[in-house]
Parts: sequence; structure tokens; C-alpha cells
Amino acid sequence: MQTPTRAVIIDGRKIAARMRADTAEEAHELAASGWSPSLVSLTVGDASAAEVYVRNQQRTAEKCGVAFESRQYPEDLSLEQLSGVLHGLNADPRVHGILIQRPLPAHLPVKTVQSLVHPLKDVEGMHPASIGNIVYNDLKLGPCTAVAAVEILKRLPLSIEGLDVTLIGHSEIVGKPIAFLLMGLGATVTVCHQHTRSVAMHARAADAVFVAVGKPGLVTGEMIKPGAALIDIGINRVTTEDGTRTVGDADFESCAEVAGWITPVPGGVGPVTVATLFQNAVLATRLQREHYRSLYAATPTTPLAVDGMTS
Repeated sequence: MQTPTRAVIIDGRKIAARMRADTAEEAHELAASGWSPSLVSLTVGDASAAEVYVRNQQRTAEKCGVAFESRQYPEDLSLEQLSGVLHGLNADPRVHGILIQRPLPAHLPVKTVQSLVHPLKDVEGMHPASIGNIVYNDLKLGPCTAVAAVEILKRLPLSIEGLDVTLIGHSEIVGKPIAFLLMGLGATVTVCHQHTRSVAMHARAADAVFVAVGKPGLVTGEMIKPGAALIDIGINRVTTEDGTRTVGDADFESCAEVAGWITPVPGGVGPVTVATLFQNAVLATRLQREHYRSLYAATPTTPLAVDGMTS
């Protein structure tokens, strides 16, 4: 275990750049075979809340060789109407990924909407089937933030097999998937939550700590084993004397004095999460190509149908 005087700051932007280059190469190969990756983004209601994210996704899509279409719908779009939109996109062989921008209006339950996206087009990895596959160590399109956080750990000079990991936070789309992904890689995982008696005790014993709670300054240097890796997934806006800024769930300065590696916020997990989204988009395209080829092989006298892609 590395024990530097100050932590190595993990550059998520560099990791994301390498991922984008690999994704663009695969997208080019798919396009050459007649399958150009295509992603459709849906925004319902006030577009300003998601505007920055959509612009960022558009730019990343261009770098990755993925066609990106942004669609906006009115605030009063009903669940039945949105279901019809998603059903059409599920059945359209020209669309390989569907992205639901958040927040959604209150009358559109996020879990219900996400379950309407076909699992093979679920580039966010949020469909119940996508998350369920992780339990069986059958990762295809996993939740982007969870996959990104684990990807960062995989790129450190640590052997994940047998690694003691403490996870602080157990949400359905970040914490729990991370735990299952790490167990699938052979790590020993302790999950802390609001009922854990001593989070500090578990964190201090870990070779790597993941935190995803949404509470700035939750993890301090006193809670980190010297030389451990700290993957901070939190994103919080705080007000200081100098204005507002974005911070994670860890007190960066005190943790950086103890940890071996640490992700900054911003510039850590965030860029890798966006890169993972488009990695998923290209993977979804490849999976759909294999799906249609298997359909055609089963019924060679009929044209490729879309029935097998409807939800």
C-alpha cells in the first residue's frame, strides 16, 4: 500500500479522455458495419434545469462518434403519452440509446418511466433488469455513476481481489450497484448507511473508501487509513465567502493529507460518469446488432423485425 505524504489526485478528466478515445474507435467500427450509434435524449418540462447537462452530453457525443438528438416535451405531458414516445423509440432500430433527463415533473415517477425503456437501450443502466444483472455478476449496461466509480478504482495500482472496501451510502442506483460490482471483482465490501453505529470505524479499516451520500464534509482525514484510496462521488453546492462552489462528500484537504489516492470534486468521478454513458451507448448498439443478427439467423426468409425490441 502506497503511503505518500499527500494523496495522488486522480484526474478523472484524463481517464474520461482515454475512455472516449476507445469508445470513438468502437463507434467507428460499428458505423463501418452499418450500425452508427445513435442516442436520443428526452427532457420533459423546464429545459433549463438540464440544459448544461444536455450541452455537455452533446459535446461528448461528438467526440465519441455517437449521433445525439435532444427532444423536449411540455410539462403537462402525461405518463400515457410519454409511454407512447418511449414505446416508439424502443421499436425504432435507428435509435440505440434512450436518455431520460432529470428532474421529471412530479406526475411522472422516475422509476416507472425508467422501466419503460427497453433494457437493450437503457444506456443509463437504470432499468430494473440492468441493475438486477449486476447481482448475477452479468454486467452489460450498468448504472453510469457506479460503473465510473469502480472503473477509477480498477485503474489504480491496487489488487481489487481481497481488497477491504468501505462504501458509505447505499442508494439503489449508486451505492448498492457499487457494492455488487466490487464483490464481483473479489473485494470484501462493508456497506455503511444511516443506521451504521460507527461509520468512522469501518472507513478507517478500509483499503478503499467510496462515499455517495450528498453531505459535504462527511468524511474527514481522521476517518481514512493512511495510504487508502478515497473515491468521492458526492456533488454538493456550498456557499462560502468567495461565492458558491461544488464540493464532494469528503473534506478534501484533511483527507488528501492521509489518503494514498483521492478523487477531486469536480474533475473526478463526474467526467468518467459522462464517458461511461457513451461507452454504454456504443455497447448498446453492439448488443442490438447481435440481437438483430440472431433474429435474422432464426428466420432468414423474413426481413429484420423490431418486435423483439419492444418493451
